[in-house]
Amino acid sequence: MLKLLSIKHKNNKILYYSANFMRQLFPNKFFQTQLEKKISTLKDYDIDYIGKRINYYNKLEEVIRLSDNVKSLGNFKLKKKDKTYFFDSYEYTRYFSPDLKVDYKFGDVTFVPAEPSIVKSRPLVINNRNSVILNLDKVRHFTFINDKKDFRNKKNMLVGRNNVGQAHRIKFLEMYINHPLCNVGKINKDGKHNNLLKNRLNIEEQLDYKFVLCLEGNDVASNLKWVMSSQSLAVMPDPKFETWYMEGTLIPNYHYIQIKDDYSDLIERMEYYINNTDEALEIIKNAHQYIEQFKIKPREDLISLLVLEKYFYKTNQKKVSDNLKLLFSQTNEIKIS
Repeated sequence: MLKLLSIKHKNNKILYYSANFMRQLFPNKFFQTQLEKKISTLKDYDIDYIGKRINYYNKLEEVIRLSDNVKSLGNFKLKKKDKTYFFDSYEYTRYFSPDLKVDYKFGDVTFVPAEPSIVKSRPLVINNRNSVILNLDKVRHFTFINDKKDFRNKKNMLVGRNNVGQAHRIKFLEMYINHPLCNVGKINKDGKHNNLLKNRLNIEEQLDYKFVLCLEGNDVASNLKWVMSSQSLAVMPDPKFETWYMEGTLIPNYHYIQIKDDYSDLIERMEYYINNTDEALEIIKNAHQYIEQFKIKPREDLISLLVLEKYFYKTNQKKVSDNLKLLFSQTNEIKIS
């Protein structure tokens, strides 16, 4: 029973790996013949919206050349260390010629690469155009849940469980580990800061609380997606990094509860929403509306393919139609209600 509860709200990794290993059995040439057909489905969607999503993830403007040491897709091979990144990239790169070159930066990327690179995450800084985002490691990060627990019946407390090593996470726990409105703690037993250790809580158990801590680690807060799909409120400072989830477009106190970077106003913010339930429920509704855009799989596939199409066009490797050139020149400003 405990095992079932621990995986209840998580993506099925067995199905994920089975599907991706099966994907390796089909010849890439078949998928390369299907690329134009896939792109032609653009007419079925809101083109303005699609364009903004593409240009948000891929901000390349000028056409440039990649350096000679960048490898081609044909040399892109499965490695145990980066297998989820490989699988999530290969789902879309298989539609393109193996002669095309792509630079990858896998893992928790907190810097802007020197030349255009495919990444899972990037810092929210002014000039981050060399960080081209795809939805990578999504079996871990892209989890949405069906929370049937009414917000009004949940505990008036904040819950949080994290692997803790970063200074900012340690600081938060040291401030609130013993606060009566907080059930927070570290779960990694590394021999450090043992006074901050707490028992693990699965997602089902965390859903008993009105407030869930979404504190960035190396890059984004990996629990933010499931929290925003729940009947609880995400609590966090403004994000410093973003992924395919476009954390940079989230509106504070509209999609999540904003706290200061020094965490000093946490209790004040919690008490406000404990006493203003209608406003809390409105934030939950807004959060649910936000995540709906990521649930249309064919549209997400199309956007992913077009992010890569733009990458190859802007790195002077592939010609595209005039219509796509126009699409790739749109503004990347996205306003989501």
